[in-house]
Amino acid sequence: MTFRYITGASFFAAPVAFAPIAFTIASPALADTVDSGEESSTISAVDDRSAETGAVLDSAQSQSEARGQSGARGSTVANGPPTGDTVFDETWLTVGVGAGYVPSYSGSDDYVVFPLPLIAGRIGGVGVRPSAAGVTLDLLSPGLSPAAVDDVQFSLGPTFRFRNDRVNQIEDPVVEAAGELDTAVEVGLSGGVSFPGVLNPFDRVTVSAAVRHDILGAHDGLVIEPGVSYFTPLSRAAIVTVSAGVQFVDDDFADYYYSVSPGQSAASGLPEFAADGGLNNYGVNVIGAYDLDGNALNGGLSLFGIGSYSRLVNDGADTPYTAIRGDADQWLAGVGIAYTF
Repeated sequence: MTFRYITGASFFAAPVAFAPIAFTIASPALADTVDSGEESSTISAVDDRSAETGAVLDSAQSQSEARGQSGARGSTVANGPPTGDTVFDETWLTVGVGAGYVPSYSGSDDYVVFPLPLIAGRIGGVGVRPSAAGVTLDLLSPGLSPAAVDDVQFSLGPTFRFRNDRVNQIEDPVVEAAGELDTAVEVGLSGGVSFPGVLNPFDRVTVSAAVRHDILGAHDGLVIEPGVSYFTPLSRAAIVTVSAGVQFVDDDFADYYYSVSPGQSAASGLPEFAADGGLNNYGVNVIGAYDLDGNALNGGLSLFGIGSYSRLVNDGADTPYTAIRGDADQWLAGVGIAYTF
């Protein structure tokens, strides 16, 4: 078992004040599904197996504020979010740390343990939320408008991520012999729409998508991640988010991560393989959080956990890195603690 720090890792576990924790885990293997449209998960990220993504999905900031608005207005619901003061005013911040267990690279069947730092909040009217191995800004963050909790909400802003798949510490010696890859930095745009009160007064369904392009010339490709998430409180202290997403990649991305060149084949013994873009993976994840003093709206300490599954498809599954040396089925589990103020 390898203990490993994943550059740019981020894990959105809170605000536990009834935010849909659209975590985005940034592991080398599952972030995309968790954050798909990270989006969610912050997904993480997780690299390509997830959910980034998938999901992971990007409504956490606005939903956190919506929950806070509801409490500030003194609304009540049986076994639901508490009423009274809320920490979620114009400026708030959540910081935390956790640990996750994920594949060592996209398509690997070797798993590694890695730390999951977290930072999220609202500063100067701009929402800040983690996304798979990076961060997403929400320029439409609604703040504390009393009507916002009952309104359809929109999010839009730039999104950034680091992708360090097969950059170092590859667990499989055959895959390692094929050579390490370079770190990619992807920059793009994320947006979504969130619908309140679907099954109860405090839940939300969010549909979102992110589009990013590598600006460092590593894979030099394009990634598109749509996703959907459902958030609801379970009690005054507990919340859960269920999300699903898919990831599409272009030919440049697929060629960089999944093709086996003649040189790589000679070095590793793997057969040559030419990969094309298209649908790369799909996945689902479940994220939960529990406020330790029983009142999610007043901030403080909270615990979070996530479980995620994703499956590589098409050339992401057919590449020898996956089909011969790894597994198309990718799993993630993580736990952590966060503090909101």
